[in-house]
Amino acid sequence: MKIIESQQIPAAQRNDFFAEHWGSPKMVISTGVYYSDMLDGYAVLNEHGEIRGYITYVMHETRCEVISLDSLDENRGIGSALLRKVEDTARQANRYHTQLITTNDNLHALLFYQKRGYQIIRIYPDAVTKARAMKPSIPLISDQGIPIRDELLLQKLLISNT
Repeated sequence: MKIIESQQIPAAQRNDFFAEHWGSPKMVISTGVYYSDMLDGYAVLNEHGEIRGYITYVMHETRCEVISLDSLDENRGIGSALLRKVEDTARQANRYHTQLITTNDNLHALLFYQKRGYQIIRIYPDAVTKARAMKPSIPLISDQGIPIRDELLLQKLLISNT
């Protein structure tokens, strides 16, 4: 599996990917509003040049924040490899931890991240309700019938700050 920097992918292809999988490149979460197609990240392409996995992130002063992670071919290690790549990038940039936000309904993501050492450190009640004011396309209810309301902040320690 070859991981490339997302900026090597044409802008239109990045934009189309987020429009198809997230409704638009615009991500509205408690930490801010981000345009994923413009963020630093990594991707895995298939032999036809199609994106099969994509991760975006933002470096902050002491932490790295993952904004999005997609793996279109489940259980093939793509998501894990992309997450490790961002964690390695964060370590090299001397960031102490990696953080990300997911929603209360995203049980698959909660399992995935916790298996990889992430802990829930904060809950933002009704954060998704507030985000819908800026991005009305966010669904009210998940495919599993769970109301999408809250955001959960997960964190993984990368470098000891002692």
